[in-house]
Amino acid sequence: MMKQSPIVSRTRELLADHNLALKKSLGQHFLVDERVLERIIDASELDVSTGVLEIGPGMGALTERLADRAGAVLAVEIDGRLIPILRELFADRPHVTVVHGDALQVDLRELMERHLGSAERRSVVANLPYYATSPILMRLLEERLPLDRIVVMIQKEVAERIMAEPGTKEYGSISVAVRYFAHVSWVCSVPRNCFVPRPQVDSAVICLRIRREPPVSVRNEDLFFRAVRAGFAQRRKTLTNALSAAFFGGKRKEELGGLLREIGIDPNRRGETLTLEEFARLADGLEQKLEKR
Repeated sequence: MMKQSPIVSRTRELLADHNLALKKSLGQHFLVDERVLERIIDASELDVSTGVLEIGPGMGALTERLADRAGAVLAVEIDGRLIPILRELFADRPHVTVVHGDALQVDLRELMERHLGSAERRSVVANLPYYATSPILMRLLEERLPLDRIVVMIQKEVAERIMAEPGTKEYGSISVAVRYFAHVSWVCSVPRNCFVPRPQVDSAVICLRIRREPPVSVRNEDLFFRAVRAGFAQRRKTLTNALSAAFFGGKRKEELGGLLREIGIDPNRRGETLTLEEFARLADGLEQKLEKR
């Protein structure tokens, strides 16, 4: 029989010692592969000047490595049963703070200011739960938290959508949105056998380096994201029909066609073929049309 790694043994022992059954509703799959943990840490480029927000520390395998490198670690865990375990594990690490809370509900900005406020740089490093990957990631970006980078392990399929290029079947609104806020790079693939318990899907680690300014200038950011969502809402529709349905109750198609031609976009194209720059031109053109209503 193959000998278990220390991290696998520790995870199983902690679960047994505290008589814990994992909750499917929380998507609990704990990373126990040493090599993947090191890849995550390397991609994070941490040092003592860095403060790290970890979402979903689980049994603390990644937290332990973050504590070895970073100047401060703030770990936010939704499962209250794990809080005493984590606090006991890191009782001798005063620069590690464990907070019980839902990353979609707590005031992340206030927590970061309170616990990571003295750090020169701040990053998010996390193994995000599959069920909440996109909402958590978009919250981190849209709230413009004071972050240098985000290194996350997520479901491989979602990572591929984020990395996708225009015109591919994986390309979607999240591809555009993430590019608007960050430079994205692939770190590594993570097979399902790297977790306890083993999930039914593979994962991947990606790195988002937060942009100081978006790569395109838009007059109305809310309208820009509305246009992006409309473009992908019904993928089989032409851009003219999709925009007409989303903004004008199915009317003004001829006018929209004229607008698209004016900004150099074929009205018969579909939203999934548009680049970030084309969506920006589209949003600015739409704003002008909406102002004249």
